[in-house]
Amino acid sequence: MATIFTSFSLFSLFIIQLIIVLSSASGFTVDLIHRDSPQSPFYNPSATKTDRLTNAVRRSFTRASHFKKRSSALAPNSIQSEIIPTSGEYLMNISIGTPRFEVLAIADTGSDLTWTQCKPCEDCYKQNAPIFDPEQSSTYRALQCQTLACEAVGSSSCRQDDNICEYTMRYGDQSQSTGELAVETFTFGSSTGRALSVPKTVLGCGHSNSGTFNETASGIIGLGGGPLSIVTQLREAINGKFSYCLVGLESNSTSKISFGEDAVVSGEGVVSTPIVKKEVDTFYYLTLESITVGNKSLAYKTKHPSDTDPAYSGEEGNIIIDSGTTLTFLPADLYEAMENELVKVINKETTPDPQQSLSLCYGSDSNVVDLPALTFNFKGAEVVLPPSSSFIQNGDLICLAMVPNNEFAIFGNLSQVNLLIGYDLENNVLSFRPTDCGKQ
Repeated sequence: MATIFTSFSLFSLFIIQLIIVLSSASGFTVDLIHRDSPQSPFYNPSATKTDRLTNAVRRSFTRASHFKKRSSALAPNSIQSEIIPTSGEYLMNISIGTPRFEVLAIADTGSDLTWTQCKPCEDCYKQNAPIFDPEQSSTYRALQCQTLACEAVGSSSCRQDDNICEYTMRYGDQSQSTGELAVETFTFGSSTGRALSVPKTVLGCGHSNSGTFNETASGIIGLGGGPLSIVTQLREAINGKFSYCLVGLESNSTSKISFGEDAVVSGEGVVSTPIVKKEVDTFYYLTLESITVGNKSLAYKTKHPSDTDPAYSGEEGNIIIDSGTTLTFLPADLYEAMENELVKVINKETTPDPQQSLSLCYGSDSNVVDLPALTFNFKGAEVVLPPSSSFIQNGDLICLAMVPNNEFAIFGNLSQVNLLIGYDLENNVLSFRPTDCGKQ
């Protein structure tokens, strides 16, 4: 039976969670399911590779169009998000409640609050799976308004009849989720076979959810840097560390996400770059200094806000790394310089993309092994992208999986394939190590 949880503090939750999570010794690892893989309920066996790519490109543009260049204007700690929920590329299975209730939701490094649809559904979108009923869980506790979590939500209101904290999460495409803020037991199914239960984790119980949500996913799992994300709530327990390794689109293996000591990225070939903190703490900002094509280094140039004259390179936190965007988006000037250099190096006739989505494409006679690697020079870290991480098969064409966008620069998930990527939030460092993610 659902009851009201009154004496809540984030610090006390961390202490409880620390004890529980440390019982798993070195941390835990969970499968990440790409939405287009055969393991995903989104999978459509009748769709061609070109169909899946076209849909992924469309989702990328939709998602990127709602990243605001001036996102820092949002109130600190607000969970108002400019992320489009249907653009999520990777799904994560967790269980909530007692007894356990399985939820398949979008794993999103660009969102904070984890929420799912809940009964009673006053205005819910169609969902194939059963909807969570908090009345059936013995560990569900609704939070009152005078709690740190309610204050951290930012966009909240107080239900007058029972003093319950209600959240509203609005998305850039006018989708939204509204419901009550609660704490609940989360159970993570580890790939080692052990299940790990974490009590009193903040959850959004959505009673009114509408917009472009897909009927297969039950909500969002927030992996962002804000105070209510899963990784922040578990920060003390996992020592502020999580990592993931994304397999290629054609791989039969499953991607992995790890938390705690299992998430430490070490060994030969590791390079690291600072995570830049900004006023809006949801996004993980990095500093991209240049891109190298062949022997040519192309600087990331940005205009200083107080300058009307020359551009300069080196603005801190000029690109975000995002698990939910397929393509990589770059400022138009940098993209144009990179494309021009690629055309020179490849030295083959280009072919227009019939969908007019991707700018640089070559015909089927272009062999991917002849395409050059690209080096993304982040501050302190040179990350080499093989052709398989920067070019994609688009029907009969091979196209560069990067596009120009002056609104927001995003290091997308295709560029992250076969890189073990570790987030150390205690030291604000992000590390890369090249690897075969299918063998992790």
